[in-house]
Amino acid sequence: MNSPILFVAPVAYFALVCIGLALIRYPARRRTFLTGGAARSHKVAAALRGMFLDATRRVSAGFRLVRNCGADISTPLIENRPVAISAIALAVLPPLVVLALSQRALFEFAPDNTLPDHKITALLAGEHLAPPPPLPPAVFATTEVEMLRPSLGSASRDWNLLDDGFRQRLLTVFKLLEEQHGYEAALLEGYRSPERQAELLLRGPAVTQAGPNMSYHQHGLAADVAFLRDGKLVISERDPWAMRGYELYGALAEAAGLTWGGRWKMMDLGHVELRRREALRGGHS
Repeated sequence: MNSPILFVAPVAYFALVCIGLALIRYPARRRTFLTGGAARSHKVAAALRGMFLDATRRVSAGFRLVRNCGADISTPLIENRPVAISAIALAVLPPLVVLALSQRALFEFAPDNTLPDHKITALLAGEHLAPPPPLPPAVFATTEVEMLRPSLGSASRDWNLLDDGFRQRLLTVFKLLEEQHGYEAALLEGYRSPERQAELLLRGPAVTQAGPNMSYHQHGLAADVAFLRDGKLVISERDPWAMRGYELYGALAEAAGLTWGGRWKMMDLGHVELRRREALRGGHS
């Protein structure tokens, strides 16, 4: 159930804004408002009602001017510049303060309720899987790859730069994905330097929302993956075959204790990471 304060607070804030604007607009009434005692409280209340009604009339007049596309709307704003500036400040500053004081978590650490997969557990506890041989550079230079991942050419695909525990989990997922479902996975990017992270951040939120040292890529704990079909890299989820591969890949990754980007609001189907709170400052990813 929602708290009553969620409904009372906006009303109270609106009332305070109206009072503040009225006091700014009518300096002569400030003394009455600020120094009025109990004996003059009824006069203050009457003055506030009058100011509120006057402010309401002015707001209604402003809306009528806007609706009628009147060119003279700038005139009252210029004549009442303190009121206009105060109104803008009162409307804009509180949300900005809330945003500045709140720390936005890029990722949420949800409890891990996934039941362990016995085959994956046995693989992780058994043989030490070796990374596959590197793919030819031409695989990552096709037209499709350039369109969907234009910055992939400078990405690192060195398995040795990945955290050992994460590397083994990811290799286990690759192994089972091919053995059980016939999908050959390919590493698009693993470790990512802070400089490259900063460069990708400049490309916009569609590429990444994490700044330098705020991504698990910087700690070798994340990877971006796609699939090979007939020797060609298939990335787009619009391909039904690739989309099915991402679903199978995500299920195996989660069974191996990894976090899959396919469950995020802003889905990243090829991304997986091994979350360790201590790896990132403030618990952000």
